[in-house]
Amino acid sequence: MYIESDGNISKAKIFDLIKRSVDNKDLKKVLILPPDYTRKYSYAGEITAMYYDILKDTCQVDIMPALGTHEPMTREQAEAFFGKKIPYDKLIVHNWKTDVKKIGEIPADFVKSVSDGLVEEKIDVQVNKRLLDKSYDLIVSIGQVVPHEVVGMANYSKNIFVGCGGNSMINSSHMLGAFYGLERIMGRDFSPVRKVLDYAEENFIKDIPLLYVLTVTSNDEEGNTLVHGVYIGKERRSFEMAVSKSQRMNITKLKHPIKKAVVYLEPEEFRSTWLGNKAVYRTRMAMKTGGELIVLAPAVNKFGEDKENDRLIRKYGYAGRKRVLELVKTEEDLKNNLSVAAHLIHGSSDGEFSVTYCTKYLSKEEVESVGFDYMPYEDAVKLYNPKELKDGFNTVNGEEIYYISNPALGLWKSEE
Repeated sequence: MYIESDGNISKAKIFDLIKRSVDNKDLKKVLILPPDYTRKYSYAGEITAMYYDILKDTCQVDIMPALGTHEPMTREQAEAFFGKKIPYDKLIVHNWKTDVKKIGEIPADFVKSVSDGLVEEKIDVQVNKRLLDKSYDLIVSIGQVVPHEVVGMANYSKNIFVGCGGNSMINSSHMLGAFYGLERIMGRDFSPVRKVLDYAEENFIKDIPLLYVLTVTSNDEEGNTLVHGVYIGKERRSFEMAVSKSQRMNITKLKHPIKKAVVYLEPEEFRSTWLGNKAVYRTRMAMKTGGELIVLAPAVNKFGEDKENDRLIRKYGYAGRKRVLELVKTEEDLKNNLSVAAHLIHGSSDGEFSVTYCTKYLSKEEVESVGFDYMPYEDAVKLYNPKELKDGFNTVNGEEIYYISNPALGLWKSEE
């Protein structure tokens, strides 16, 4: 069940599809798993509100955002994402450390096989205990398919095993992707991490009444979300159709590498480098060796999404892939927090180009201590005003720059 378009699909058509997905089902209790506010432009918030509106009068509807390691949504974020129809107290917070139960494990020999021998440890599969509650007649997993640094293409079963998963899968999947290499993963299906998730899907959650609702979106020049596809079903085929659409709509291929890029991080969406480093890894395959990446980060005020992750980032910094892999062998705190180790790899340019963070709330000393260059935000916007720049190539004071208004919406690659 799907609809797609190279233009924008109307809200009425999407609502009709959503309604048909639950018609003629005897539902008494439903769990909805949307993404959080970091997927602001996924249209998943609107779809969650549609399901809630359709079902709330005839059955119990629980809503648990698939937070992964992210912070819980604030009241303001929830209202901006879902609208006013969903009460804030309906949102259940997923805790990736305490709310999970092990349901199986990925064998070490399978992990070794899919990673070309780079990783040889088994992976425990954990999910939030609510997904195992047999009183739910239907569990609806909603999310956006878009290029991703860990799994290749985001969503589908990632929403279950990472978004609603536990420490082992989150850490192991992130490090598996980082070991394998970003350039070999981003924008592709059947990455090592996706193969691990497929194994878990096929072997451990067949009895869960899951329904995937996948979107493919982009933004127009005014910042409005355009919906290019909605795909509903439990079969992998729905995901593969969404992958194909996203690869066409969300990957920008440039004829030549970018010498200087300027990336803007919206204040409502990006408040940490943990999220904001999408500016680094979503552009790394488009950047010219020796080039410069300017990150306009008006609301970034920390590095990690929680205190321990923030502490580790401050301790080790964005040291590059080779150095981080060495540190994982010798430093126990990093070895026990592999998702942080992976994040340190993702956020580094490995010396290929410079990264300058332009912040209000992080000091020059803090920014430089983790391996980035620094420029005060006020100085940066005098040179590169996001209100005056358009996505793509611009000429600023006689210099060519490439501007990206939101790095979460795609992947940029040079054909060279």
